[in-house]
Formats: sequence, C-alpha cells, structure tokens
Amino acid sequence: MGKPLSSSLDLPSLGSVDTLAQELALLQDKGKRRIAFLGSRHVPVVSIHLVELIARALAQEGHSLITSGSQGVNAAVIRAVLEVDPSLLTVLLPQSLDRQVPEIREVLNEVLHLIEKTDNDDLPLPIASSLCNQEIITRCDQLICFAFHDSETLLSSCRAAEDMGKVVSLLFFD
Repeated sequence: MGKPLSSSLDLPSLGSVDTLAQELALLQDKGKRRIAFLGSRHVPVVSIHLVELIARALAQEGHSLITSGSQGVNAAVIRAVLEVDPSLLTVLLPQSLDRQVPEIREVLNEVLHLIEKTDNDDLPLPIASSLCNQEIITRCDQLICFAFHDSETLLSSCRAAEDMGKVVSLLFFD
C-alpha cells in the first residue's frame, strides 16, 4: 500500500504560505506603497544600473521610496527617484548631513524630504547606520535590500523587517 496522501505531498509550512499570500497580494495591489531600499556602499557598476532601473520603475508607478544617504545602493536610488519625481523620495541619514562623504552631499542637497539624525553624530557609523535602518524599516511597507552574504548589518535589518511582517526582497551581489 502507498503512502497516505498527506505525507506524499511536500506541503510548505504555514509561515511560507502566509508569506507567499502576502507577496501575491502586494503584486496584485494597485495601491501605492512605501518601499525602502537598503544596500551596500560597495556595489559592482553593473548592479548600480539594476538598482537605478528598479527604483526608477517603482517611482514611475507612483510608489514612495525611502532610503539612507550613503554611496552605492542608496545613491543609485536617490539619483533614480530624483529623475522621476523628487516628492516620492525620503532620505533618512544615520547622522547629520555634514558627516556624510563629500561625494554624496551634492545629490543630498537636491532631496526634498531629508531627515538628519544629528543625535547620532557621537555614535560610531555602524551603530548609527543600524539605528537608521531600523527606523527606515518601521516607515515602509516593503523592503528591497541589496547585500553581500557577509553584510551582517544589512542581513540583520532584513531579519528585523521580516519579524515586523514586512515583505522583504533580498538580492545578493555575490
């Protein structure tokens, strides 16, 4: 006699079904979302173009995007959204604007919704960035993260977003 039907199927766990249902609902939802982008400062050039393409497409659909203000992924998102509609972009800095690298300050001056965390100026940047990422996640409906497999701060942020019930898309460069 064969296996009972219930044990012959590889059914996903209920948590996986809930996540899949949530992701499918978001794809079908025509409403506007607040989408957070987080990612590495060190990004392959080809990947920068991919990040810009995704951010530009989401902004063209009218979604609000929120990111931080560093080089790499964040700068790519900022440039892309500024080209489409600057009012759809919020940038949350981990510290004050004058603590940001000079290469990014010029583009940050174009951002309409720029939030500086001057209270974090005395903190080491990794701690300030982690706090910033947490706040960005609380402000979004969905998180898109570009990271390397050893990007502990980013991976931790993704786990925190999942724990909050956010839809998380994690893409790896390596």
